[in-house]
Amino acid sequence: MKKYVISLDSGTTSNRAVIFDKDLNIQGIAQQEFKQIYPQPGWVEHDANEIWHSQYKVLRDVFSKNKISPEEVAAIGITNQRETTILWDRKTGIPVFNAIVWQDRRTAGFCQELKKAGKIHEIKQKTGLVIDAYFSGTKIKWILDNVEGVKERAKKGELAFGTVETWLVWNLTKGKLHITDVSNASRTMLFNINTLEWDKELLDLMEIPKSLMPEVVDSSSVYGTIHPDILKGNIPISGMAGDQQASLFGQLCFEKGMVKNTYGTGCFVMMNTGDKPELTSESLLATIGWKIGNKIQYATEGSVFVGGALVQWLRDNLKIIDSSSAIESKAKEVPDNGGVVIVPAFVGLGAPHWDQFARGTIFGITRATTPSHIARATLEAIALQVKDAIDTMVAASGVKIKHLKVDGGASTNNLLMQIQADLLESDVVRPKITETTALGAALLAGLAVGYWSDLADIKKRWGVDKTFTPNTSKNNEELVHYWNKAVERTKNWIDN
Repeated sequence: MKKYVISLDSGTTSNRAVIFDKDLNIQGIAQQEFKQIYPQPGWVEHDANEIWHSQYKVLRDVFSKNKISPEEVAAIGITNQRETTILWDRKTGIPVFNAIVWQDRRTAGFCQELKKAGKIHEIKQKTGLVIDAYFSGTKIKWILDNVEGVKERAKKGELAFGTVETWLVWNLTKGKLHITDVSNASRTMLFNINTLEWDKELLDLMEIPKSLMPEVVDSSSVYGTIHPDILKGNIPISGMAGDQQASLFGQLCFEKGMVKNTYGTGCFVMMNTGDKPELTSESLLATIGWKIGNKIQYATEGSVFVGGALVQWLRDNLKIIDSSSAIESKAKEVPDNGGVVIVPAFVGLGAPHWDQFARGTIFGITRATTPSHIARATLEAIALQVKDAIDTMVAASGVKIKHLKVDGGASTNNLLMQIQADLLESDVVRPKITETTALGAALLAGLAVGYWSDLADIKKRWGVDKTFTPNTSKNNEELVHYWNKAVERTKNWIDN
């Protein structure tokens, strides 16, 4: 009897394997962090082999630690850090360069060239994206242009490109499958979200051979099985989605207008926009949520580059807290931020500002400032960035949100969730299972093999942990005023 579905959740700082049962309960988790590589300011890389080996290790660990056999697993789904770019040799499987991470800004200059060349509207209408170093296309171009011999090898068809899910499936099947799903393809700045094809004009614009690109598949379908040399048991790989789309699915945002935010390394607000892309807003991303059979679901996204990473910075760099979870008690030591405002533009500003040249700042410091004020301002900075993205989304759609569904590591912080509810003046709903990114991948995989019969079967098993209602007596006008003032002063800090 097939008792479980396993989700491989390949994040920005760690890889995990999560076991779910039919009632959406987590029956086991294995996790391993991997190295962050910073060759120079604004550059972020990962060792692609380390990503694979650590993901493979946690997959094996989750079986052994929880004493389950491959025969008990109905399917495996994969969710991943999006946009992170890997190129490798098709014969040997050896990467030609480190993975260039979504946070990396090395291609900001080329993005400026594209803007000056008048490509903003064309790229927006085809891909739903703004021109930014965030996306995979310019990262591929950088590797082709800067790593010796790679361009020639790519032209000969010797190399493969993939984001992390493609890389993992390649390794899990020992090179049999070179695929990506529509949600990840839509984050490359090379995929036409209207025709659902790699766009020849955009590939030519960035001088990228089409032979590099993976086959684009549905988000929920049986693609193949894990190679028996990797894991015995003939387990199907049957679900894939980028982390934020997986979270939207795991939050059961199946209907147009439903909104979620994931508090991870960054914060990612996403609204289901139905069966058509929303291409009118210049500061929001139109993206593909998922495709199941003939039904495609689009979404609008506001991407905040630094969320939980700001808490990690307080822990690792400033040493203000010993652990990420300690920030809540530290922030509660003071009633307010004491005038401190933090804008965490470590790698520029995402939605709705899209300033690649902004940098992080701390404003309002006085002799009375304490670590507790900085801790509180950190939580407020995360919530204020989310508010900016949602306000822009509401203005573009004309629909006021009824509530915000939340997930991700920092959603367990009750003070942050209350600050968010107060700022939005709407309920914030936290599910019983906050691992909704992993859950979304598991649900997509399980649906493909009939482990869950349909969406209604899933809905009846999903539950709410806590709802945070806004404090209507709280006046946030001053906080928002100084936040807006601070954001403006961080912009265009790095000389273009």
